[in-house]
Amino acid sequence: MPSQTLELKAVGAFPKLFLDYITKNEALATFYSQFPDIEGFRKAIQSRNFTQEKRQTLVSALEKQYSHLDSKPDFSILLDDKTFTVTTGHQLNIFTGPLYVIYKIVTIINLAKKLKTEFPEYNFVPVYWMASEDHDFEEISVFNLFGKNYKWETTQKGAVGRMNPAELRAICDQIPERVEFFQNAYLNQGTLANAVRCYMSHLFQDEGLICLDADDTALKAIFSSVIKDDLLHHTASKAVHETSEKLHASGYHTQITPREINFFYLEDGLRERIVQEDGAYKILHTDISFTEAEILQLVDSNPERFSPNVVLRPLYQETILPNLAYIGGPSEVPYWLQLKGVFDHYQEQFPLLMPRNFALVVNEASRKKIDKLGITTEELFADEVTLRKSFVEKNSRKSLSLAFEIDEINDIFERILKKALMIEATMKGPVEGVKAKSINSLEHLEKRIKRAEERNQEGSVNQLLALKEKLFPGGGLQERKENFLNFYLNDNLFIKKLLDTLDPLDYSFNIIEI
Repeated sequence: MPSQTLELKAVGAFPKLFLDYITKNEALATFYSQFPDIEGFRKAIQSRNFTQEKRQTLVSALEKQYSHLDSKPDFSILLDDKTFTVTTGHQLNIFTGPLYVIYKIVTIINLAKKLKTEFPEYNFVPVYWMASEDHDFEEISVFNLFGKNYKWETTQKGAVGRMNPAELRAICDQIPERVEFFQNAYLNQGTLANAVRCYMSHLFQDEGLICLDADDTALKAIFSSVIKDDLLHHTASKAVHETSEKLHASGYHTQITPREINFFYLEDGLRERIVQEDGAYKILHTDISFTEAEILQLVDSNPERFSPNVVLRPLYQETILPNLAYIGGPSEVPYWLQLKGVFDHYQEQFPLLMPRNFALVVNEASRKKIDKLGITTEELFADEVTLRKSFVEKNSRKSLSLAFEIDEINDIFERILKKALMIEATMKGPVEGVKAKSINSLEHLEKRIKRAEERNQEGSVNQLLALKEKLFPGGGLQERKENFLNFYLNDNLFIKKLLDTLDPLDYSFNIIEI
């Protein structure tokens, strides 16, 4: 697939904190450990420690989670002290959700391959951290295919990974083409987490991808000391507040706000915040309550009942994985920068923070329209008003600007003012007033000329705006709206072509032609 790149700042869609991070702004140097380049990975490999006991617990958990699949990765490689993971995570959006979820996984797979080339004596495993404990069903329940939204309707509640996806049969029957691997996953697996693992294994077979569900008793037990500390001392809340204040002082907006207790209580059909009130630990919106002794005992006996929020999930991830890097989007990388103090307190190595790949996919039909209109793909990144204005001006046979004439008016009034001041010093105001009215009239006339020319070019302008909407639906980036099936159904090698095209360490925006 032919491709070209743009600087991310030229896209106009990313926050300042993210852009400053990837351009190594010195103001952010204290908020992370190593920058995600080859030298940064070299240092991370040398300093990363992970016990054999944790490796064995991780492998046992993965073997159990993959027991329902006929084909599975070789987990034994994770028992080797020279094996590390590179990780991305996302919610369990139906039918994978927006296109960028695929880009995330392509990034970690390609990163693992690149690191193996650079450091052949080590092994690198791409891990998809499934956000199975997330309970925001609305965020995962919709996906867009060929311009139409499909929504999962259910009365199920609680952690989405535990939900039964069989109700998705209705959507499988509605979409224009039967997609066998989704149908098999959703209708034959008992939980959404198992279904996601099933179809991801199909989509990325032979790429060594591991899908991890951290909603696991043995894995949570590794994290029990942090759970207790958060319940008793609220350490993470204090650390994030301090880091956030430093970022604010440097002029940055922060993404997340910690709570005193950064855990939810988790059972089937229930995920609610734990709060401390009147000397007891209460579960919001329920009648469940614990004394301090009871809740600490529960951490020991049932650690799976405690689900970390956005503040402590990253620490949990790095505690149970031999991880080197976390790959995230333009919102994720900034909030991880708020967490450095948390990692420092718990003496856990802070991972390299890497942007995922970003891309705009341009099919042959869109490319023909771009060429016919005589524009570049880069021009389409402009907002609609700017795009329309520049297109009309570029395609007009006459200059639409009255800038030259306005400059002449300025010169004329300069001469008038000199004459007037020779006669009467109070004439400056009236002369300046007439000048302002004249210039305002010319500027208004210029707008009318441009609108008239827009009407002359109405057909071409409408084609341009239709193309803009096609490639930037709703005015936003394609990757945030469209589903990968928009391309995969026409070319089942689409994912392979992404793997062959995208460079995980090139922090640019890709324009890919298919």
